[in-house]
Amino acid sequence: MRVRKLTLAAMALAAGLSLTACQNDDGGTDQGAAPPAASTASSSNGGSESAGTGSSGADGADGAGGAGKTPNGTGGTGGTDGAAEDGKPAKCRTDELEITATDATVGGDTEGTVAVDLRNGGGRDCTLAGYAGVDLKTNAGTLSAKRTGEQATPVVLKDGENVTFGITYPMNDSGGSGVRITGLVVTPPNETKSVTLDWPGAATLPVTDGSGTPVRVGPMGSAGQGD
Repeated sequence: MRVRKLTLAAMALAAGLSLTACQNDDGGTDQGAAPPAASTASSSNGGSESAGTGSSGADGADGAGGAGKTPNGTGGTGGTDGAAEDGKPAKCRTDELEITATDATVGGDTEGTVAVDLRNGGGRDCTLAGYAGVDLKTNAGTLSAKRTGEQATPVVLKDGENVTFGITYPMNDSGGSGVRITGLVVTPPNETKSVTLDWPGAATLPVTDGSGTPVRVGPMGSAGQGD
């Protein structure tokens, strides 16, 4: 009889342990279900942030679209239809132009000439209006060219077309070493980004007290226009 009571007690204890184990398993399942709910919330937040980014992107697109229509053509590289208020294509950007410089001095000239060529490689029509900025790098510092004062007529460049302007400078006939030119810096009209080129002209300028002939730059087209 005692043995039977012990057996029944053991069976009751085993059943209790089995029930407790099942409850723990169920609890584990519930806990395991929690992360997907948290993941869903995170995804929802991510979607909201993405929507915000999309909104920002839309603003950027509007800005770019508007830029194509601004008088200065800011950001006009985004398309071929950007036009200034006068109906001409938006301005040419430095990154759209292939800029080269060659010696154009003719024998017998009292001044040296360098021709700077700007070719439109931007895949769209664009406008160059006015004078380019020109600086000569020298061993005595930077020398900025002065404008000739000629009227600057806006030039519309189709993709692949080019325009040329001239730089004139005094020849060093003094017999001295002069001021050595080490580079040419060109900034397209209405731009702030410059391009540095090798100087193709005479190696030196005469040393003057400021009363000599200055380095001068002409407007777009002042040195003829190539094909």
